[in-house]
Amino acid sequence: MKTETAPEAPAVPPAADPRPPARVLPVWANPRLGLLIVIAALVVLFSSLTPAFLDPRLTLAPLQADISVYVVVGLAQLAVLSLGHMNMAVGRMAALSTFAMGLAYDRLGVPLLVGLLLGLAVGAGIGALAGLLIAKTGVNSFVVTLALDFGLLGLVTILYTWATGGVSFAVQPSGLAALRFDTFADYCMGEVCGPRIPLVVPIAVAAALGVGLLFRHARLGREILMTGSNTVAAELSGIPTHRRVVTAHALSGLLAALAGFLLAANNGAFSANIGESFLLPSFLAPVLGGTLLAGGAVSVLGTALGATLTQVIYKGLNLLQFSLEELKLYIGLVLLAALSLDRLRAVLAERRAVSPS
Repeated sequence: MKTETAPEAPAVPPAADPRPPARVLPVWANPRLGLLIVIAALVVLFSSLTPAFLDPRLTLAPLQADISVYVVVGLAQLAVLSLGHMNMAVGRMAALSTFAMGLAYDRLGVPLLVGLLLGLAVGAGIGALAGLLIAKTGVNSFVVTLALDFGLLGLVTILYTWATGGVSFAVQPSGLAALRFDTFADYCMGEVCGPRIPLVVPIAVAAALGVGLLFRHARLGREILMTGSNTVAAELSGIPTHRRVVTAHALSGLLAALAGFLLAANNGAFSANIGESFLLPSFLAPVLGGTLLAGGAVSVLGTALGATLTQVIYKGLNLLQFSLEELKLYIGLVLLAALSLDRLRAVLAERRAVSPS
């Protein structure tokens, strides 16, 4: 007896995904590419208006040294922006750290590297203290670091008055003058080494590479970013979020101390006014480069380009004999534009992530 079986149903092709493909950000919304274009355009503009802008000794070498300082300053702020936090005391952390360096050089006669390491430890300690207060109390980072900034301002003034009777140490540790004046071309046969690159530039490059590797490849960096993106989800995933907050702020303090050292090397003195101009550029560089104020995303390359842009503007307008007030006005306008672009990028990212079903 023949057994009948139900006919096989024809194969049904899988239903097409009703969701539209994720939209790719337009080229003009890429902050790093945009910064490169703007920097190139400004270099052409300033060099055409004042040929001195391309002078290797008088302009380009000092410009590179200034960029090195403010790249590290931007990285100091980026370290806490990764959490969605702010460090309003970045300049005072640099000032107190460089005081520790100057005191060690003046009273103890330590080598240049030893004093630098001591200052970095002081900066990391102050940053860790700020992070601990934020993690334990739950108070907003803006409030904690702003209060810390006021406290450090008074402390730095008192310490410099006690130690120097003035505003700076007179000591010049061995090697500081080389960092200030020398370039790699000075150690070669004439101009064989190519462009004149100050000795402080590799220090900033090393700091940028270290921070970039931390956030891109290290577990610690990824956990900091996850904490900044969604603290509750990070805690549920087993990430010690309080410790990551302390770590990020300690890193910010350490980088602020390094920036203070680079500025002291550029100026040739460890003085109380180091760090006074750090706050605005510390936000401007990472925000221009694509780091989100809300946390969870950073861009080290963008921070370097943002710092380069601001210093090119400063140097170009200075050569054109703009006043200090006008310089501040234009840099403030650049910051407003950067904040607007940051909001635009956030909106585009939300629209790209959430597709209609």
